[in-house]
Amino acid sequence: MNQLSGAERRSTVDGGEPGRRWTDPNSWRLRTKLVLATMLLLVAICSVVGSLLYASMDNFLTQQLDTQLLQASRRAVQFGSLSPQQASAGTDQSTPTSHPDPLGARGQGAGTLNARLHGDVLDFQGLINAEGQRVGLPSSDLAVIFSIARSQATQSERPDPSPIDRDLSVGHYRLVAAKSPTGDVIVTGLPLAAKDSALAQLVLTTIIVSGGGLVLIGLVGTYVIRRTLKPLAQVSSVAAKVAQLPLDAGEVALAMRVPPSAAHPGTEVGNVGHALNRMLDNVAGALQARQESEKRVRQFVADASHELRTPLTAIRGYTDMLKMTESLSPQGSESLGRVETQSLRMSRLVEDLLTLARLDEGQPLKLGPVDLTQLVVETVTDQKVIAPDHQWRLALPAEPVEVRADGARLHQVMVNLLSNARKHTEAGTVVTAGVARSAAGDAVITVTDNGPGVPAELQKKVFSRFTRADKARTGTEGSTGLGLSIVQAIVEAHGGSVELSSRPGRTEFAVYLPA
Repeated sequence: MNQLSGAERRSTVDGGEPGRRWTDPNSWRLRTKLVLATMLLLVAICSVVGSLLYASMDNFLTQQLDTQLLQASRRAVQFGSLSPQQASAGTDQSTPTSHPDPLGARGQGAGTLNARLHGDVLDFQGLINAEGQRVGLPSSDLAVIFSIARSQATQSERPDPSPIDRDLSVGHYRLVAAKSPTGDVIVTGLPLAAKDSALAQLVLTTIIVSGGGLVLIGLVGTYVIRRTLKPLAQVSSVAAKVAQLPLDAGEVALAMRVPPSAAHPGTEVGNVGHALNRMLDNVAGALQARQESEKRVRQFVADASHELRTPLTAIRGYTDMLKMTESLSPQGSESLGRVETQSLRMSRLVEDLLTLARLDEGQPLKLGPVDLTQLVVETVTDQKVIAPDHQWRLALPAEPVEVRADGARLHQVMVNLLSNARKHTEAGTVVTAGVARSAAGDAVITVTDNGPGVPAELQKKVFSRFTRADKARTGTEGSTGLGLSIVQAIVEAHGGSVELSSRPGRTEFAVYLPA
């Protein structure tokens, strides 16, 4: 049946099924985990390869620049150490009066920076711009160059001084300071712009290529993983459908199987699919055997109940005849009375068993319009006559509540619920029978009492057959333990549900019937 119980309806109204928590990796699909793991692995590989490539290129360009820088430094030192006459012979100067400017050395390219520290004074400084002209340096740059030159001047002379990087106002430069034979310190620098541009271009190219590759691999990987896991999805789908089947009772057609394409032994998923199919075959066989057994038991119960009605009727008839025709001793009258009482009790048990057997067979209901308000009033009135020591009350709506149902069966439901409240509570207990409409439009019948309540361990199985309360709640009358089972079977045959909520001082049975 597709009807929801009252608790399920309330759960759906209160919020329904909780959504998937995407922040919890344990709730992710296997396909998602595999794609993410592949992407993270590729990101890590691209990061390592990019880092190694960047470091290798940086080292290569730095070595290349250092070679050019040291060559430019040697040219500047050699030219700056010439005498005025030697420098004049190699240049256009006419009458030089001091050591020549290092920037005048042949072969110095655009961007080359030179400065000479003579004593404590930078007597020559400047750089060659893109047009090949000599331009001076701002004072902020001179301070940096002066610091480098002084540091070299205080150290012992080294054949291969180490270049250093500095940020100047004219750009990012790599500088080296070297002592000339005359004792001066000549600082030479080359711009790092070309190197930085090459590295930036390398990083951009690596990012674009890696990003494009990751997107492509992600799409292809998702497609491949989806196709690879498709058999597993088919296995999961079959298992989910089987899990939703009511296998506990009734005739169940267990026809679902994993398709042959996903049940090839030899592969991991194929082994799972093959094992699931074998398990379903085994379960189907067990269900068929259970159905046959239940059918035989139901038939036996129905036949036995039907056959027992005749001798029980005869026993009651002979008992009545003996009471009317024979003069019995007090002890004989008592014994005959006990025989009559037990025969009546057995008759009720037989009728209950026969009712359950007919309901289990799925006999059709005699549906028609039923006024639940009138039904409740009539059954409560009957109980007032049977048990005047209880307080019987009604909780009825202003308008009648009608449903399409089997009136005789619903009358039996009300009789069983009211009798259950009467039998299992002490005298003076208030029993209230009510009718109402739920928010969803369903009809709701309630039977409430203020008795001691149903023990918690009994509430879980109160609708099971032959379940009886303990002596603290049974009162003085016996019980077959079938009344509430009949109630549940009749209500479910109408597509409804019955629920129990109980605590000391309040016990309520609620019957939900679809509108």
